[in-house]
Amino acid sequence: MECKKDENLKDCTCTYTSCERQGICCDCIKYHLASKQLPGCCFPPEAEASYDRSFKNFAKAWNL
Repeated sequence: MECKKDENLKDCTCTYTSCERQGICCDCIKYHLASKQLPGCCFPPEAEASYDRSFKNFAKAWNL
């Protein structure tokens, strides 16, 4: 499968600009899941800006 990095970057909501995985969604998801986290794109903007990618913060952000 060909990576669509340039296309993905148009929709990437992650504000961690120094991340080398931006736009490479499969690497981003793999990285965060291995750390028991979710990528920034799973969070609403105010929660994403905290850089707390935990499942607990995800549930709190979405009132689950």
